[in-house]
Amino acid sequence: MAVPFRTAREAVDLLHRCLEDGAVVYGTHFREELANERLSIGDAWAVLRRGRIYDPPERDIKTGEWKYRVEGRVPDGTWIAIVLCFKSLEKAFLITVFSMEPRGKGTR
Repeated sequence: MAVPFRTAREAVDLLHRCLEDGAVVYGTHFREELANERLSIGDAWAVLRRGRIYDPPERDIKTGEWKYRVEGRVPDGTWIAIVLCFKSLEKAFLITVFSMEPRGKGTR
């Protein structure tokens, strides 16, 4: 059963709960793209902890799960996005990661 729709704020709070007390699962595609982007798990965790969700979630037509995109800077300054979904209220599943242009002037 899919986790119901969450607002950006609710999704970030749920993600932080998964990081602290739950589980974070790295999908195969996520691990492959992390290597392709020359990023580390530490880079990903930095964005998962401090990043923001700017866009509304998208519903996966195959699974019915809501996919969220968390964006932020890794320690070297690269702006990345991590796409994830929630398999349960205690488990976040990382789907993919990619670098992109930062959002606006005031982004951190």
